[in-house]
Formats: sequence, structure tokens, C-alpha cells
Amino acid sequence: MFDAGGEATRSVADMVPLVDTLQRLGIDNHFRQEVDAALKRINSCESLDDGLQIVALRFRLLRQHGVWVPADVFDRFRDERTGSFSESLASDPRGLLSLYNAAHKATPGEQALDEAISFSRRHLASMKGRLPSPLEEQVSRALDIPLARLPKRLETMHYVVEYGKEEEHDAVLLELARLDFDLLRFLHLRELKDLSLWWKDLCGNVKLNYARDRLVENYFWTCGVFHEEEYSRARMLFAKTFGLLSLMDDTWDETTASILPEYMKMFYINLVRSFQEFEHSLQPNEKYRVSYAKQAFKLSSKYYLDEAKWCSEKYAPSFKEHMEVSVMSSGFPTLAVVLLMGAGDMATREAFQWEIGVPDVVTASGEVARFLNDIASYKKGKNKKDVASSVECYAKEHAWHLAVNLTKTLEVIYLGGRDAYTFAADLKDLVVSLFLNGPTV
Repeated sequence: MFDAGGEATRSVADMVPLVDTLQRLGIDNHFRQEVDAALKRINSCESLDDGLQIVALRFRLLRQHGVWVPADVFDRFRDERTGSFSESLASDPRGLLSLYNAAHKATPGEQALDEAISFSRRHLASMKGRLPSPLEEQVSRALDIPLARLPKRLETMHYVVEYGKEEEHDAVLLELARLDFDLLRFLHLRELKDLSLWWKDLCGNVKLNYARDRLVENYFWTCGVFHEEEYSRARMLFAKTFGLLSLMDDTWDETTASILPEYMKMFYINLVRSFQEFEHSLQPNEKYRVSYAKQAFKLSSKYYLDEAKWCSEKYAPSFKEHMEVSVMSSGFPTLAVVLLMGAGDMATREAFQWEIGVPDVVTASGEVARFLNDIASYKKGKNKKDVASSVECYAKEHAWHLAVNLTKTLEVIYLGGRDAYTFAADLKDLVVSLFLNGPTV
């Protein structure tokens, strides 16, 4: 695979698929130095003889790793007469799929990549049902959620099975990927067991019977952000805070006003205890992080209360008012801070100060969360006591990466207008496959 000095003699056409395979199998973390060296060579070498699949794959991998590649690399696949993408590409489904996934690494205003998405999607959709396996499954999955927006762990779950069906697959890589997936799955199961015991104890103390029991869904979301072994502590802290945030969200319910003093007292006591436990789990030089998490949590409480007042007073806010509050009440600004709490050395004071200021990437994630949630609620039909949704009203490096991962899982939760967080049955098969059964043929 990565022979001594082999990177220097390999062509880009050989290295690009290899790096992509390692990443999609979820084992690239075992070859970090080799992958970094390969990416440097891929960046420095561009062949004018490569086909669409390799050109698009190179484009996606480099942009995915923060290397800017201009979109004009695709100009050679356009018809010189019309300026549009050549219709001859319609006979290259692998190339089209690679282009479709690559084009979703676009930045705002890149019209050429918007055209690439439209062109490739139209042709891929027309091919559905007529492609060989596993290409058929990969196209279908990408048309639901493009690879660039799919949580890595979910792609690995599918790709471990699909890679074994490829004629030229590497049996050693495949076996490593299977073992690695199962070892990590066992760790996730242990964490889920510990979280379940914590949650049962918490709910037994607080006695909020009306609140949603979404511990497993919270943990599923957590694994979409960081699933690797080294982030075990971060996952536990994040999932617990997510659960507390969900309880607090459900607490702002007008129907429970008559029991407000008692249940809020119990919730507050357990909330304080939980944050004390979080602090105890951190190293002395990391304990300051809890103060940022508390500050973010308090902000969420304020915005939940604002929405509760709107509901109680039957106030219909303007779209601008709604977005100012609901982006914050989406939980994303709070969760973006909590993501860093157990994230090891990469979580610096500067990163916390940046996140607590709700930068543009966090605001954008909050807007995506709010719109997806409101669209799903609108389709399901909202409770008559709910505040008007936005739909109706409208009638530094590692930190942003984690925020983006948090947003990716949203698309899985709300795929096709569903709300699999509130209506968890929609998520059952994925949860069973990810944590219990693992990849199955």
C-alpha cells in the first residue's frame, strides 16, 4: 500500500482513490503521516490526462483538507460550443457521482459548481435502478445526502460492506476496517450503557415524566460529531449536556406551570451536580472550560424562556425577531461550546472565546437546525400551543470543523422532512446498525 518511498513513484490517479478509500473505510487515522504525505503530492501534481472521476475526487479531497482548488479544473469537461457540461459524461456514472460529491464542497457564489450539481444530479437520478451494486447504493445515498455532508461514521458503516463488493478491493484493508469498526462499536456500546444508567438516575430524581426520553438519539448525534476512540471523554460530556439541554427545552411547557417550583428545584439541583461532575472529570488546566459551558447553557435558558413567553402571550413575532431568538434556542450555540469541553489539547481558551461569541459558522448551523426542525414540524403539524415557527413567520480551525460535523448529523435526523429526534422510530434502524449489529451484507 504505502511502500517506503512509494509515494514518489505513484501517480495521482493511484494515490487519490487510495486516500479516499482509507477515509471512507474509517481507518485513515492509522496512516496519518502517509495520508498527509500523499495529499501533499496530490496537491503538487495535476495531470491533464486524468478522467472526470479522478479530477473530481482530487478536488474534493483537497478542499476537504483545507486546500483551495479552483473550480476551473472542470472546464475541460465542458462542451466548447455550448459551454455546458458535455452530455457525453452521461455514460460515466462513477465520474458523475464523483463530480456530484465534489461540487458540494462549493463556497457561496461558485456558479460553476452549482451547475455541476444540477447536471450530475439530473443524470444520476435518471440512472437509478439500472446501476450495478454497490454503485447503485452509493448513488442512492448521495442523492439523499451528498458525501460531503454525510457523517463519516455512517459512510463507513455502509462503505465497509460496499468495498468488499468491489472487484479490486484490498482484502487486508477490508479486514482492518471491519476490526476497527467493531472495536470502536464496542467502546460506543460501553459508553451508551454508562450514559443510560446516568440518564435513568437523572430522570428518577427530576421526575419530568412528560419530557422526551432521547438519550440514545443524543448519543447518535454525538457520534456524528466525533466517533474516534480518543474523543471518548468529549462524547460523554457532550451527550450528558445535550440531555440536560433537551430536558430544559421540554421544561418550558405551559402545561406544567402548576408544578413549576418543585420540579424546577429538582432539575436545578441535578443540573448543578452534573456540571460539578463535568468539572471533576477534567484536568486541573482544563477546569476553566466548564465556566464557558455554564455561560452557554444560561443563554439557552434565556431564549427558551423568551419562546415560552411568546407562547403564553400568543405573540406572533416577525421573522427577524423569530430568527434572533430561535437560532439561539436551537441549541447549536450552546452545543458548539460544549463540543470543546472534553476535546483534549485542541480546545484552547482562544477556541472557547471564539465559540462563545457565536461566530458566523455557528449562527449558520443554528439557522440550518431551526429551518430543518421547523419544516419537519410544519409537515407533521404543530401543537396549537407552540410558538409560530420560522416557516410560518416567513409565510479557529478545529472548532469550526466540529460545528460543521454537528450540522451534518442534522441532515440525517431531518432527512426528507422527518423529525427523527422527536419521532425516534425513524432512526431505529440506523441506531441498531451503528451500535448493535454493525455493517451487514
